[in-house]
Amino acid sequence: MTDREKYMPGPASGAQVRKDREKWTLVLVRELRHPPAMVWQALTDPAHLSEWAPFDADRNLAAVGPVKLSTVGTPTPQVSETTVKRAEAPRLLEYSWGGSDLRWELEPLGSGTRLTLWHNIERRFISWGAAGWHICFDVLERLLAGEPIGRIVGAEAMKFGGWQRLNAEYAKQFGVETPGWPPYAPKR
Repeated sequence: MTDREKYMPGPASGAQVRKDREKWTLVLVRELRHPPAMVWQALTDPAHLSEWAPFDADRNLAAVGPVKLSTVGTPTPQVSETTVKRAEAPRLLEYSWGGSDLRWELEPLGSGTRLTLWHNIERRFISWGAAGWHICFDVLERLLAGEPIGRIVGAEAMKFGGWQRLNAEYAKQFGVETPGWPPYAPKR
């Protein structure tokens, strides 16, 4: 059994929801054992993003300006032409993806990093987003530790052991209903 086959996400944790009228923001915090410069590279370098993130980038995100982000794991390609609004290495990165704003903050924490992601997302998908990012962050941690298991996103994440449990745990924590239909049917 490979490390990827053995992978099982831990319990839902490190996430909260902020509400401003109809705007919902998912806030995820993860403490990583690796220094901010190393985490920054994983957040900005297309080769690193392709190992853990739910999208591919057509250029390095470490500079302000236009970029194309291609969502991975969808039945048809979804390409977002967007702009990196802020890139202050190795502490702050802001851009949009699929109509949502993402803000990444990296804070030194001992020899590691406290990584915080703010992702504004539709209320009905907030538990899905939390579950998906939880798995992405787990994959990111393994990548940074030199033990990559390959990205687990989209329909593949949804059929992966632990995703349904995480989705339900986050929905309960946030006090929201889990969507009753998939955005795309997972392959069986």
